[in-house]
Amino acid sequence: MTAASTAASCAAPDQAAPLPASLDLEKETVITGVVTSAEGEAVSGAYVRLLDSTGEFTAEVVTSAAGQFRFFAAPGTWTLRALSRHGNGDAAVTAGRGINEVGVTVAS
Repeated sequence: MTAASTAASCAAPDQAAPLPASLDLEKETVITGVVTSAEGEAVSGAYVRLLDSTGEFTAEVVTSAAGQFRFFAAPGTWTLRALSRHGNGDAAVTAGRGINEVGVTVAS
């Protein structure tokens, strides 16, 4: 296995890709949204962290070119923390089954 193929197999999924057709939204919880700057522009390449209700790190993804992110999580209370060249920002979400849309604004 080459270094390139290893990196490709370990990479996070494309955050802009459509949800899988087989996804059962009555059983799954999806937290999705867009990271934007204080000026309202999408922020690509931001690191978005998913923190549980106690503030513990759970997962991290990098936003798409359009600032999109997505997590598959359990229902409950979560914090999204975005870290970017434009600054940082947090957003809280109480997620239930299905798609839960959350915007995160970052500022310096």
